[in-house]
Amino acid sequence: MPKIIIEDLKIYAYHGVLPEETKTGTYYLINLEMNVDIWNATESDDLNDTVNYAEINEIIHTEMKIPSKLLEKVCGRIIHKIHEKFPQIESLKIKLTKTSPPMMGEMKGVSVEFEKKF
Repeated sequence: MPKIIIEDLKIYAYHGVLPEETKTGTYYLINLEMNVDIWNATESDDLNDTVNYAEINEIIHTEMKIPSKLLEKVCGRIIHKIHEKFPQIESLKIKLTKTSPPMMGEMKGVSVEFEKKF
């Protein structure tokens, strides 16, 4: 099955349980992998035969602007909106990483990852 992949989309947003997280914000990385039958596009060269990843990018940016306490909630909204717009997507995997979580220790970030089959 062909895939469309968005890698390390970096967005500044305001998610978190702690009040300072929703005031100061931080960078997030989004990785998205979609399984979708786009074989026709290899012959047609027509955007209608594939999934417009610019529109996927717009959906992600729109949902990331809505502050949430949990990354899980953000991922759920993104998955729902993408599937609503592109029902031809057969499965979707998303990984959302908070790059600077307010915790002790040095780390690259904390992530949640979901995979949904439709």
